[in-house]
Amino acid sequence: MLLSLSLMILVGLTLSEIFKKLRIPHIIGYIITGILLGPFVLNLIDINILNISADLRQIALIVILLRAGLSLNIEDLKRIGRPALFMAFIPATFEIVGIVILGSLLFNLTLVDSLILGSILAAVSPAVVIPKMLKLMEENKGTEKKIPQLILSGASVDDIYVIVLFTSFISFSSEGTASIMTFISLPISILLGTLIGIIVGYLLNISFKKYHVRDTLKVLFILSISFLLVVFEKANIIPFSGLIAVMSLGITILAKYQDLAQRLVKKYEKVWIFSELLLFILVGAAVDITLIPNIGFTAIIMIFGALIFRAIGVYISLLKTDLNYKERLFVIISYIPKATVQASIGSIPLSLGLNQGSFMLTVAVLAILLTAPLGAFLIDLTNRLLLTINIEEKSVSSKD
Repeated sequence: MLLSLSLMILVGLTLSEIFKKLRIPHIIGYIITGILLGPFVLNLIDINILNISADLRQIALIVILLRAGLSLNIEDLKRIGRPALFMAFIPATFEIVGIVILGSLLFNLTLVDSLILGSILAAVSPAVVIPKMLKLMEENKGTEKKIPQLILSGASVDDIYVIVLFTSFISFSSEGTASIMTFISLPISILLGTLIGIIVGYLLNISFKKYHVRDTLKVLFILSISFLLVVFEKANIIPFSGLIAVMSLGITILAKYQDLAQRLVKKYEKVWIFSELLLFILVGAAVDITLIPNIGFTAIIMIFGALIFRAIGVYISLLKTDLNYKERLFVIISYIPKATVQASIGSIPLSLGLNQGSFMLTVAVLAILLTAPLGAFLIDLTNRLLLTINIEEKSVSSKD
């Protein structure tokens, strides 16, 4: 196992640095590392690591949701207003509809399988988009109309929305049939998950204010509580979403103890460095590359066809805003990259033994390999052409 971990880290970091130099998202290097070292090529990853890879990917997903919750300022969403709300769910919904249509036509997928695959593919990648938007904010590009802020807030909630839908569709699939009780239990589990997360977050805030401990210990404590919430959900004592509870916990800490939340985000960013490496390498290792020649071209058509549906959703979300056609085009481009959520949940259908699980994972990885570098390249290429620099902010910052 130690040899496998050493190879994963060394090869993964080496390839990621090479891809960074080529201005390609480093996560592509991790995925290729997993494919090369995985059982379908060199078979150099210990079977014991592969056996627990589902649990490791679950940990990575929890870290993603904690970071999202601790960064999701509800007041910022209110200030941006209606467009941020629409961007959080309309584009993803349109893309899921696109996958339902194209999945049925191109691969004869069932409705439930198409919905699951659509929810896997529909999320924007924070790993690609967030650094790009932060850089634009530093350069004051598009900030006059809050375009980077709109994309940041919309993409953050977009991921959460898609994960909620994914867990709902997975529950439909495990039930076998979408009964009335299944439909009733979904909103209940979401509401109870939100409520439990708020209560736990509130209690943690009280504890952290009363008892002083190092932030590193707080990070470990919150992670442990998050693990327990997910485990408690699986116990089926009451219907609630553990992942929603984790996200709500983070939002509550930010709302009640903003200074702590900002410090914790920085700590979780460090945790994420190793989690991200493991996540994408193990996803690459799980891909059955023998499927790619059979589904490759048709899957590419489906992925880009669904992006057209997504572009329509973005356009509709931006109706009645003061953005011109260039700025709207930039927002559409910024919603192209996929990576983090696809890697986190793409392998879950396979681990649950769903008939199309291997197919879904392969399509998810193809979507990452295609859209992450393409989206990153287009964002860098077009921001100079499509966005204007806020001269007032630039002059103020230069005076400071």
